[in-house]
Amino acid sequence: MTRSGFVALAGRPNAGKSTLVNAVVGDKVAIVSDKPQTTRRAVRGVATRHDWQLVLVDLPGVQRPRDALTDRMQRRVQHELGDSDAALFVVNGEQEVGPGDRFIVRALRGAGLPCVTAVNKIDLLDPGRIAAALAAVGGLGVPGEIFPVSARTGAGMPELVEALVALLPEGPLLYPPEDKSDLSERVRLAELVREQVLRRTRDELPHAVEVEVEDVSSRGEGEPLVVEARIWAESESQKAILIGAGGHMVKAIGTAARKEIEASVGRRVHLDLTVRVRKGWRRDDGLLDRLGIE
Repeated sequence: MTRSGFVALAGRPNAGKSTLVNAVVGDKVAIVSDKPQTTRRAVRGVATRHDWQLVLVDLPGVQRPRDALTDRMQRRVQHELGDSDAALFVVNGEQEVGPGDRFIVRALRGAGLPCVTAVNKIDLLDPGRIAAALAAVGGLGVPGEIFPVSARTGAGMPELVEALVALLPEGPLLYPPEDKSDLSERVRLAELVREQVLRRTRDELPHAVEVEVEDVSSRGEGEPLVVEARIWAESESQKAILIGAGGHMVKAIGTAARKEIEASVGRRVHLDLTVRVRKGWRRDDGLLDRLGIE
């Protein structure tokens, strides 16, 4: 008997959803950042064993739409919840339960899915704080079991995965067993570049930036993979910040991103990275289509 299905992940920013997906899959399929709106697409991480396949869908943050970008993100959340077989509510054990958690719980109840909750980051808490966090999350009334876990260290993760697999319907594998994600190569590489932008920028700038990989090519065996990528900003002042004095910022972003891409593709990479301005790109449906933000 084989079980397979989709599990939608929901949680506030910095709950550790992407780290959890990567831990279950055993590979980096979702970028990690403590910035809101890090996840703009529904990223599917595929974990396969001999008798089950778990497709974890890392959802964009649940929010009220403000422009074409956030409208698409919210529609994607509703679509994925409607198409999933179960849900995983991820809570940051370091943070107090707040209105955002209650909003997500209402959305999960509305979806009518079987649900499991993970109280994450217990490696940063003493036993008393773990007990308090579990009690607070229990008070939200979210259906299903609650598991204390650390996606970073792996504590509690086998029990969580076992509970999720038990919620899956019987059926054949949904993806080839060697697949780890359903992102296209260009989107996956663009996300690795954007991750480095997020790590080096503050305030509103992370929300105003997107990355597009325009071309991926190889000049022959033994030659580096050539990746041409563009960082899109919304204003000339943002572009200046991203380039930095003497090109320092864009060079730092490019160097770190190249290392991440090399680790991902398993070969040497030449990253051609430039910064361009596109005013109002978050309201530009044509560009959002091209970027794969549905």
